[in-house]
Order: sequence, then C-alpha cells, then structure tokens
Amino acid sequence: MAGGAVLEEKHEEAQRDVNGPRVEAPITIRAYLTCLFAAFGGILFGYDSGYINGVQAMTTWKNQFGHLLSDGTVNVTSSESSLIVSILSAGTFFGAISAGYFADAMGRRYTIIMACGVFTLGVIIQMAAANVSTLAGGRFVAGLGVGIISATVILYMSEIAPKKIRGALVSGYQFAITVGLLLSTVVTYATENRTNSGAYRIPIAIQFLWAIILATGLLVLPESPRYWVRKGHLDKATQSLVRVRGQPAESEYIQAELAEIQANYEYELSIQQSGWIDVFRGGFHPAGNFRRVMIGTFLQMFQQWTGINFIFYYGNVFFQQSGIQNSFTISMATTAVNVGSTPASWWLIEKFGRRSLLIWGAAGMFVCEFIIAGVGVGLPGSQAATICLIVFICIYISFFAVTWGPAAWVVIGELFPLPIRAKGVALSTASNWFWNCIIAVITPYLVGTQPGDANLGPRVFFIWGSLCFTCFAFAFFLIPETKGLSLEQVDRMLEETTPMTSAKWRPHDTFAGDRKDVEHHEHKETVV
Repeated sequence: MAGGAVLEEKHEEAQRDVNGPRVEAPITIRAYLTCLFAAFGGILFGYDSGYINGVQAMTTWKNQFGHLLSDGTVNVTSSESSLIVSILSAGTFFGAISAGYFADAMGRRYTIIMACGVFTLGVIIQMAAANVSTLAGGRFVAGLGVGIISATVILYMSEIAPKKIRGALVSGYQFAITVGLLLSTVVTYATENRTNSGAYRIPIAIQFLWAIILATGLLVLPESPRYWVRKGHLDKATQSLVRVRGQPAESEYIQAELAEIQANYEYELSIQQSGWIDVFRGGFHPAGNFRRVMIGTFLQMFQQWTGINFIFYYGNVFFQQSGIQNSFTISMATTAVNVGSTPASWWLIEKFGRRSLLIWGAAGMFVCEFIIAGVGVGLPGSQAATICLIVFICIYISFFAVTWGPAAWVVIGELFPLPIRAKGVALSTASNWFWNCIIAVITPYLVGTQPGDANLGPRVFFIWGSLCFTCFAFAFFLIPETKGLSLEQVDRMLEETTPMTSAKWRPHDTFAGDRKDVEHHEHKETVV
C-alpha cells in the first residue's frame, strides 16, 4: 500500500513537470539568430520574383529579347512576358511539391542546401541566356530551387522556434521576402541606364550571393529536433534542442519538450501513417488531415488572390500605362513600403493572433483596392487620380505586409501533425506557387494594350478587391487561432474546437502526460 502511494506521488510529480506552465526553455538570443538566419531563404524568393519586374522595363533587355514593332519601338509580346514571369512559378510549384519528400528523406537542413545548388544552376543558365527560351528555362530551374527552399524553410523555422515567439520569427521569412524584393528593385534601378548586357545580367548574377550565404549558414545550424524524433534518433533530437534552446541536455526544459514531441508523434502514428495517401485522410473532421490540407492550400491560394504580386511583377508596366512618371522610382517606393511595414507584424501576430490579422487584413485590402479602381476609372490621367492611386496602393501594400503576407506562412507551418508536416507544408506552398503562376500568366493579358488584350488598367483592382472579399470569408469561417501554442498543442486544439471558438482554447493536458497516465495505469494493474 505504501509502495503504491509512493508510485502515485511520483506520477503526480511527473505530471506537474510535464503540464507545468513552462514546458519550453527560456527564450535566448540563440533561438532568435537560428530562426532569423534560416529566414534568409526568403531573400532568394523575393529577389528572384522581383528582379524580372525591373528588367522587363529596361531598353537594353528589350533590345536583346524583344521584337521590332510596326511603330519602330522594340518590345516583347504579352505571351512572351507571361512566359518569362510565370515560368519561375511553374518551377517553384514542382519544387515545392518535391520538398516534402526530400525534407523527410534528407532532413530539413540538407534539403535547403541541395536546393541552393539547384537554384545556382538556374542562375547560370539565365546569365548565359541570349533568347527568351533559354531565359525561361533558367528561370524554371531556379524556380525548382526556390520552391524547395520556400517550403522547407517554413517547415524548419516552425519546428525549431519557441512557441511564444514562433509567429514573430516565422514572420521574419516574409520580411526577408520583402527585403529581397526591395534589393531587386534597387539593383535594377541602379543598372537600368547601362547600355550593355550588364544592365540585366548584373541583377541576375547577384543571386549567386544569396545562395552561397544561405547554404554556408545551414551547414553550421542544427537540424530540426522534430525531424530526428521522426527518424527515431532521440539522442540527436536532444542535441538539437540543446543547441536551439541553449540549455544542458539534462535540463527539465529539454527533457519535457522532447517527451512531448515524442509522445505526440507516437500518438499521431497510432491513428495514421506518414505516406502521401495519409495526407488526405480524415475528411472534414476538425482535426482531419484532409481538412488541414484544404485549409493550408486554400490559404496560400487566397494569399495570391489578394493581387499583391500584380504590383511586384507588373508594377512598372502598370504605372507607365497609368501615366505615372518615374515608374522605377514609384516601384522602388512601393517596395520600400512593403519592407517598412512588415516588421509591425512581428508584434501584431503575437498580440492579436493569426486569425484576427487575416480577417482584418482582407477587409482593409478590399476597401483599398475598390478605392484604387474607382478613382482610376472615374478620374483617369488626372494629377489627383495619380496621387490617390499611389497613396492607396501603398496603404494596400501595408495591409498585406502586416497581415496576409506573414500570417499565411505562419499558419501553414503550425497546422499539420508531425507525421505529415513536411508533406502538408509542401502542398500548401505548392498551392502558393501554382496560383502565383496562374496570376503571372493572365495578368499581361488583363492589363496589356496590344490587340486581343483586355486593357483593364486600374479596373483590374475591381477583380483583386472582389477576391479579397472571398479571403475575408475564408479566414472568418475556416482559419483557427494557433497563437501561443506548441505544435503539439495545435493538434489537441483542432480536435476540441471550431475556428470561431479556437481563440478561447487553453492547454489542459499534454500527450506526454496522457502517456504517463496510461503507463501508470498499466503499472498499477500489474502490481495488483
């Protein structure tokens, strides 16, 4: 009887250790630096997506890749422009799809390093290009690398970031994307007046630097502890946690976090496997895999439907068609607004949560885009319309930069259980690139002025604004709140709430605690 009491007391003590208020270690500068360096992958994403905007407006580039028109000017056709811009997104789609396999087979770190090599090969092809076909081929290969990186970096950062600041740190990836876009704009602005091929080859060549920095840094960063748990290497998982948390291996923080990751993984494996077919199991059950995949892929689709990449892919052309002088300067200013606004999301996403940012961000963009369209149609070419267009485009970009830009990436990194996390993030990221590609393909025809083009001009913002309304409805009815939860607690929350009640959910037990309950019960039965 006394022995049973001792066992009971030890079990309760273990429960308190696991369920206590601090499962994770105190946040250190090491955690910040590890995640923020991984976020550097966004530079490749942003720069490679953005440089083509400025390059396509260069006279030297048009002379090399364009055609002489009947009016004596040189330009590329809408179909060629569509191909050059969208082919990157086609490559990233296939790269992102494959990222799930490589991240589970090779590990998160080595997958990113391998992708940097693929990206570098694509840059070399673009450097050597002398015609549209070769340039498009190089962008497709580079896109494969960017797609793998974009999916795996989100996965890696989500798995190593402390839960209290995970949203802020993963938002750093979106910030890196905006910095990449700004750098591409600055570089193309600096080289646009060159009279030789350096005007466009210099912006292409600078991409080598981003790949080298990212690959070199990943060689010294730790692997994700959740990857090692998935592989059954608990000793390596412990060492990874030691490095990212800055605590000794015997620390109660390290032991408690490792126990929770392992228990959650074992629980998930008891109800599902980790193959591709398992990604689509569970139907529309709140915690079902299929529902999570649907939310992740649709969320990334809606991020593209906000129309933000219209500005960053075709901003120069749109501003020129709208009669705005110094289109390069305006484009650089809008990109600077994007960069300057994004850091606000680091605080907002942890203060108000992912769900609130997505809902209010969609509403704000909807209003701005309808104002832009209305003014552009009602007062075409006037100075007042020009000023209004620029002002509300900047406000619209700010709304995106602090809401849908970072929050969509944060949510997909938190949404999936460990057995299928790499595949779920990969599918969600592939959705982003698929719709990115579709928008890049159709946009030249929507705003083009050549025969057969729609020539919508500012009216295109009626389309983007209407789509933002669907973004609002999607976020309101389907996006759960994941703020302040560990990745393992997100699983429990999805089982017990709906999206509209998820913000009120609080952790009440743990997977490690449940496992101890089972072990304790089995031990008591054995003693009896």
